[in-house]
Amino acid sequence: MLLEMREITKSFPGVRALDGVTFDLREGEIHALVGENGAGKSTLMKVLSGVYSASEHGGAIVIAGAVKKFSGIRDSEAAGVAIIFQELSLVPEMTVGENIFLGREPRRFGIVQWDALYKKAADLLKQLHLSIDPRTPIRQLGIGQQQLVEIAKALSQEARILVLDEPTAALTDTEVQTLMAILEQLRQRQVGMVYISHKLNEVFRISDRITVLRDGKTIDTVATQETSEAQVIAKMVGREVHQVFPPDTRQPKEVVFEVRGLTVADAYTTKKVVKQVSFTVKRGEVLGIAGLMGAGRSELLMAIFGAYQGRVTGDIFLEGKRLRINSPADAIGQGIGFVTEDRKRYGLVLEQTIVKNMTLAGLPKLSGRFVTNLDKETRLGGKAMKDLRVKANSLFTIVGTLSGGNQQKVVLAKWLLNNPKVLFLDEPTRGIDIGAKQEIYTQIDKLAQSGLAIVMVSSELPEVLGLADRVLVLREGRVTGEFTRHEATPEIVMARATGSF
Repeated sequence: MLLEMREITKSFPGVRALDGVTFDLREGEIHALVGENGAGKSTLMKVLSGVYSASEHGGAIVIAGAVKKFSGIRDSEAAGVAIIFQELSLVPEMTVGENIFLGREPRRFGIVQWDALYKKAADLLKQLHLSIDPRTPIRQLGIGQQQLVEIAKALSQEARILVLDEPTAALTDTEVQTLMAILEQLRQRQVGMVYISHKLNEVFRISDRITVLRDGKTIDTVATQETSEAQVIAKMVGREVHQVFPPDTRQPKEVVFEVRGLTVADAYTTKKVVKQVSFTVKRGEVLGIAGLMGAGRSELLMAIFGAYQGRVTGDIFLEGKRLRINSPADAIGQGIGFVTEDRKRYGLVLEQTIVKNMTLAGLPKLSGRFVTNLDKETRLGGKAMKDLRVKANSLFTIVGTLSGGNQQKVVLAKWLLNNPKVLFLDEPTRGIDIGAKQEIYTQIDKLAQSGLAIVMVSSELPEVLGLADRVLVLREGRVTGEFTRHEATPEIVMARATGSF
């Protein structure tokens, strides 16, 4: 056995995150680790990576027959473990090559050998079929390309155990195919891999075994060929999951938000990433925006919100009034909310409490001229926490300790407490398990039923088709189709997204 994690237990104040979890990994195996957000998957992997001690509360890590005690990440890496976390750990201001070999740069007499570093980086990128200059700054790459750079970084360590946490969350279909081919190569080289994903179709496609965690405990480990997606979901959530999306009962009313001829230029290349896009959103409607990665979906929302650095032209109207938006503060002040794709980077202050994050966008409404009304802040935060079913010990729990699904609920609460007239949702269920997704879907439907106008971007086509009243399709920055919920099919939307119509 390559890896054994025995009776791993880990507690935080008021919460037992892991309760005697067992997990093992064989050479040349891809072992999927699944469970709802908060089940303990990330905590277990942080124990394996040396972020948390395995012996602090109980348990042991055994690699290739030897008991290991990690006092930090370096110890874990030295033992042959490499982990690619869901939230990327790259330095945006540094180049691709510098990030890949950060802390392990080839040196001679203490001097970094830059030519050797970039040659090695280029070789690794070639293995990933990623045609990119290793001297390119990370900030100029899309999230999908950054994910592949993280994988190249892990490969550079020649790890025997590779952990991938939601590795395809931001990848295009082509990049997913590339990743799957790489994993097959690593399997042939007898690398053991732990594959964490909420995309069960991928789990069943690539894994040899599946371990299910729930509430910090090991529920079952089973050979992939001996189970089904329905059985795995039932073990994950502790119940059968039937209707995923809410029923289609909404009745949108008058147009409340309109965009005319919006064009957005990239800040670095001046290339137009959004080209003459126009659309309307009705009160009580969910407008879904579909398209492949790079189609300009996120750039469109960021530009409207005043958060995109490139030049933006076009007209924006809310309730018939033309808006002037030069910054996110302008957008917030005029009734627009934005749940961003990257919740940790743009949506939360991780070191702050749940209540402070929830009330962040609406502080002017909670404050007098000089001080915040703490009683009102706590009362509203407590109600939002209850309404959205945020799982935490209290309102004063630090947001950075919550699971991804619960963090997303806090971000949603932040905007709802500001009473927006229009709400943008960019990948609202990215990295969230099936149970938490259902809760988010229900909340989106309730918000639309209450009269809120919602614009939702999602890379998951079933999500767009299951939630949206209308679907707008983008390709290379242009609108290539618009369909009602009943007109939109996977085939027609993908045809418009790929240009094959």
